[in-house]
Order: sequence, then structure tokens, then C-alpha cells
Amino acid sequence: MDSALILGSLPFALGIVMFGLGLGLTLDDFRRVGQHPRAAVVALLCQVVLLPAICFGLVLAFRLPPELAVGMILVAASPGGPTANLYSHLFGGNVALNITLTATNSVLVVVTLPIVVNLSAGYLLAGEAKLGLQFDKMVQVFVIVLVPVAIGMLVRARAPEAAQRLNRPVRVLSVVVLVAVISAVLFGERENLADYFVSVGLAVLVFNLVSLLIGYGVPRLAGVEHRAAIAAGFEIGIHNTALAITIALSPALLDSAEMAIPGAVYGIVMFFTAAGFGWLLTRRARLNPTP
Repeated sequence: MDSALILGSLPFALGIVMFGLGLGLTLDDFRRVGQHPRAAVVALLCQVVLLPAICFGLVLAFRLPPELAVGMILVAASPGGPTANLYSHLFGGNVALNITLTATNSVLVVVTLPIVVNLSAGYLLAGEAKLGLQFDKMVQVFVIVLVPVAIGMLVRARAPEAAQRLNRPVRVLSVVVLVAVISAVLFGERENLADYFVSVGLAVLVFNLVSLLIGYGVPRLAGVEHRAAIAAGFEIGIHNTALAITIALSPALLDSAEMAIPGAVYGIVMFFTAAGFGWLLTRRARLNPTP
């Protein structure tokens, strides 16, 4: 990725995505954790602890090259994406819980993501030039993640009509931005693309399917009701790949095109697998109604 224009625009592009997320949030979305304590706690534990651990096992099992392996961990450590809300709505999930989980995890990720990335990079890149997110880089993660969200929430609180008008265009723009970022990554690495897909494609697919299954299955085993479990499934299975790609590519952060590849591939795969997963859940619910 030697295009200065693309690299320079990445934080701005992610800012649009996170600003759009903020436009849909209020302080009540954070307070709502208390209304769904079991669902929220189980889903957040899956997202923050279980998923990175499983992903670490997968990258070792698939014997991925170190940079691609760290890129996979970066995806696992990223919060759910705004797209999860849309899928949850389409397939009968508890969208309010989705919004609550996205809001909460977007705050937690400022601490959890650097910890997970540093631990994995310390092991996987042993003997090589180590990359990590030191304190000053954690501050930058804080700025690119939380500041746009806070601005979006402020607009929602102070000018709700303007926020409502902006909400749909910014959501559409967020999808366009995600597609553009993924396309830029794939184009920049086009010479190595076939090798990367061979190396990481199957691992990404397996991890994505496992994420969706864990996101739905673990809450159900914990006694969470069906609609809340659907919400958790999409929240855990659909990651904010724009964040993972931005952190991987930004010269001030990880500055690694290879680490961005898993995020780009995941960003493509998840749209199809999430749709199939939602269809299966809907079909199963029609055949066997569950509480």
C-alpha cells in the first residue's frame, strides 16, 4: 500500500463510519445493559475473551504466516460493526440489544484491542521485527474510535432532527466507505492477492462461521431468549473490519498491508455468511418456535 492518498484518508473514512454509529446512539443505550444483564455480559465475554482465544487457536492450526495471523487476531479483537444492526433487524433480532452491545464494545475496545494485539504479536512475531500498539498508539486508537462516536452522539442529543436526516445518508456512506477501503486494500496487494486468499481464505471463513455460531449458541446455552441470542450472533459474527484495516494500514499504528488482508477478506465473506445464517435461524424458528 504505497498510495499516500489512501493511507491519509483512512482515519477520515473510519471517522465517517464511527460518526454514523454515534448518530444512532444515546446514553440510554449504555444504560440498557442493566435491562439485559445476562445477554449483554455473555455476549461481551464472547466478544472480548472467547473469540480472540478461539481465533488464536485457529491461526496456529492453519499455520498462517505471522503477519496474516496477527491480522486475523486484529479482526477478532474488533467490535461488532454497524451492519450487525441491519442484519439483526432483517432476521428478527433484538436491535436495541445490538445497539447496546455495539456502544459498549466500542468503548471497551480502546483497552481490549491493544492488549489482544500486543499479546498475539509478541508471540506470533517472535524473532521478527515486532509490531504493537504502545501507549501513544492506544491514544490514537481512542481518538479514531471514540471521538467521532462522541460527536455523533452530541449531534443526536443537541439536534435530533438533523441527526435523523443525516442518519440514513451516513449509513449508506459508511457502507460505501467500507467497500472502498476493502477495494483499496485488495487493489494495493493485487500482485500477492492469490497467495493471500489461498493462505487466509479458509481460515477467515471458518472463523466467521464459528463467530456466528458462538454468538448465537453460547447465549442460548446461558438461557438468553431467542431474539436476544440472534442479536448477539450478528454482533459477534459481523466485525468492524474498517477499524481493523485502518489500524493495520495506518503508518502511525501497525503500518502493515499484510495485516490488513484478513480484515478485507472477512469484510467480504461476512455479508454472505451472515445472510445465510439469518435465513437458517428464520427457517428454524418457523419450524420449531422457541421462546
